[in-house]
Amino acid sequence: MTQTWNTSEPVTPEVRTYAAVTGVVLLLLMFFGVLLRMTQGQWLGIGPDLFYQIMTAHGIGMVAIVTLGGMAVIWHFMGRYLALHRAAAIANLVLFLVGVVMVLASIFLGGYAAAWTMLYPLSSHSLQVWSDLAASGYLVGVLLVGVGMLVFYLEIARAIATQYEGGFKAALGWKRLRTGNKEDAPPPPIIAGAVCTIGNLVGTLFGAVILVMMLIHVFLPQFAFSALLAKNFIFLFGHVVINVAIYMAVVAVYEILPRYTGRPWGVYPAFILAWNATLLMVLTVYPHHLLMDFAMPDWMAFWGQIISYASALPVFAVTLVGTLANVHRSGMRWDLASGLLVLSIFGWSAGIVPAVLDGTIAINQVMHNTQWVPGHFHTYLLLGVVPMLLAFMTWIGNQGRAGQFGAVRGGTFWLYAVAGLGFTMAFLFAGSAGVPRRYAVHLAQWVGYDRVASVFALLVLLAAALIILPAVVRIATRGRTVAAAAAR
Repeated sequence: MTQTWNTSEPVTPEVRTYAAVTGVVLLLLMFFGVLLRMTQGQWLGIGPDLFYQIMTAHGIGMVAIVTLGGMAVIWHFMGRYLALHRAAAIANLVLFLVGVVMVLASIFLGGYAAAWTMLYPLSSHSLQVWSDLAASGYLVGVLLVGVGMLVFYLEIARAIATQYEGGFKAALGWKRLRTGNKEDAPPPPIIAGAVCTIGNLVGTLFGAVILVMMLIHVFLPQFAFSALLAKNFIFLFGHVVINVAIYMAVVAVYEILPRYTGRPWGVYPAFILAWNATLLMVLTVYPHHLLMDFAMPDWMAFWGQIISYASALPVFAVTLVGTLANVHRSGMRWDLASGLLVLSIFGWSAGIVPAVLDGTIAINQVMHNTQWVPGHFHTYLLLGVVPMLLAFMTWIGNQGRAGQFGAVRGGTFWLYAVAGLGFTMAFLFAGSAGVPRRYAVHLAQWVGYDRVASVFALLVLLAAALIILPAVVRIATRGRTVAAAAAR
């Protein structure tokens, strides 16, 4: 099949910056993950205090950075249909960077180590392990990142409401469902972007509310509130943000893969219904994180379990089927970007299985506080959303052209895929054996799992560096080339 490539697809400076920052920070956070696993495997002598600081930075950092990477994807592809104001993207990036600096300073200078979940009232009741200043710096840093996200999504919401004919109803595909006219179907980035915008506006607002309440409590301890309410707000915020990161990144599959196959991504009623169902489910599924909290109302626990089963299917199913249909007998040219996109759908698929199992009450009672849980979300991230982001970086770095797979890039791809699978399986096997999560010191019978995971983690870091660093260099070089051309 003859393929045509747009060799000058415009990439705005803010998208290039988002992508480059995402790549560099991903490598740093992966390095943190290696340190954690090697410490548990007794190959490093990091003390518990520093271990939990690194664990906190790794957790909150990964949530933030895959979100930033997903923002780059939807900003780039939604920008083909909407006139988005650059000031919003720049403001978001500035707030993100300032917030990250505050979070890292609070952790590594102030000793804050309450994990990314920052559960109330732990942040301000540290038994003198960290100060109120460190706790407040962390909370303010996370709040600034959240404010930047609100600015970003409010700009997309403004653009959809004012520029897209029919506003959000049309952007969500309701007009297509009502008229049955294929011409009324919005493109995939608009549907996905509208869902992500609504979801993250709601989730981030809940996060902002609880962060402000916790900040007040740090300085006014008499201002107390329900710990269960706080946990609900935190997990609604956290679950929505990390899931929406996947939904933003998957737009890269919808938009880039058809450039290889020569087949446009079909927007059918099933696709529209799946995304609309996902919007409702992503906002209501979070109670499956609270199945161990006996004080939760029973109806919420049951609802969390039921929606956990249902939410795994809609968008994933139409994306998986769409990917297979798009690739099958297309004669597409394989390179690093296309390979990573297909790998990401496999990783997303594989991550659903242990996630659904953990969302079952009877299993959750046994497995939730084991390494089974980081096993399932590392599968989602390491083999799902991160390959989507790596493919996007590689794609824009190649200026929208297919690259050569070759022995080197093919070897890098397979190194990442095999090492990523081995790393996640080490977590899952450890979890099935009852190894607890979030422990700095492991018993002798657990160390074997940790050492296997450490080896795979090092290989993942190596493969990621071989993908990210050349991509970042090409993205930076492309930026200089574009600037020089504009000057002429």
